[in-house]
Amino acid sequence: MADIRRLRVACAALLAATMIAACDTKSQYEPSLPPAAGFRVDDGVLKLWTGTPCSGVIRLTLTFDVGTQASKEQVWTAPQPGVTVERMDLLATPGKSSPDTGGDLQVQKPLPADYDWTKASFLNFSVDGPKAFGARVDLAQVLRESAAHPSASYLFGQRGWMDASDVQRENEKSFLTVCTPDPNR
Repeated sequence: MADIRRLRVACAALLAATMIAACDTKSQYEPSLPPAAGFRVDDGVLKLWTGTPCSGVIRLTLTFDVGTQASKEQVWTAPQPGVTVERMDLLATPGKSSPDTGGDLQVQKPLPADYDWTKASFLNFSVDGPKAFGARVDLAQVLRESAAHPSASYLFGQRGWMDASDVQRENEKSFLTVCTPDPNR
């Protein structure tokens, strides 16, 4: 009888451990801190600040309203060994001339000519080449709040509006810039 009880206890413990492990939804590749990149709009131009330099970039992708029927994508590429990206003018608002990135990073896949990115809700941003994380930002907030913040401040997703001293202080503490290696992995 004692053996059956021990077997039941062991089975219950094994079942509990299995259930707890099954509930762990964090991917082994998920960063330990939320990744972010900075965005703002100045004079009708959507601007990017990665927060720290991204070296060896061979592809940048902006995906607007990912996962919806309205989803659209713009892609820039550069030849190997890639380029360093930290600040970049991405897109102009309708009626403004498109920014010229200059250098080796060029638009490979433009947005459709009739697409108004200012009507999108969210922007997902990704970098290929260096080990990097993706970032997501609320475009309505960027468009609505940029003018109220100094030109050196960018919206870093849920972290809010940050300037260089904020990014330097908080990177690796409360968030990771998209090209900062995860110190806990």
